[in-house]
Amino acid sequence: MAPVFENKEIIVVFVLGGPGAGKGTQCTRLVAEYGFTHLSAGDLLRIEQQRDGSEYAPVIQEHIKEGKIVPMEIILKLMQESMGRSIEDGHTKFLIDGFPREMEQAIKFDAEICESALVLFLTCPEEKLLPRLIERGKTSGREDDNEESIKKRFRTFVETSMPVIDYYSSKGKVVQVWRLSSIL
Repeated sequence: MAPVFENKEIIVVFVLGGPGAGKGTQCTRLVAEYGFTHLSAGDLLRIEQQRDGSEYAPVIQEHIKEGKIVPMEIILKLMQESMGRSIEDGHTKFLIDGFPREMEQAIKFDAEICESALVLFLTCPEEKLLPRLIERGKTSGREDDNEESIKKRFRTFVETSMPVIDYYSSKGKVVQVWRLSSIL
């Protein structure tokens, strides 16, 4: 199966990093400066979870609560639909944060939706991220910003997402940015 979107038509940059590494913050800055369209896998899932009549809402809710990765088919469908709407509006540069989170997602996205151009990998020590996320949880309204879920998310990131970083690194597509403070 050929990808839905061709590389000559669009540019996809994945923005990856552990929980609280600043993916959303940095994407906001890159959108403002370079005109990218920002797609957050987490935001798409949270919106779908709240959408009336969503067949995916119960599955999404359970996975988010447990700090587990939502089934790939759901994420890919939401990504493809969102990208399609943006392309119809003339937007062809995408920053996708929080995705892919596991190898199968990376391979499927590149094969079925569009091959990514680059991975921006934001890194920060967990001991800096945990207090930041706990503080964010006081105002974010996100049910996964509690200490237990955060620690599960750290483990999930190391176990499933680091192989994705290694995969793209072997293709020469990773730019790593160390983030020791909240500002780049």
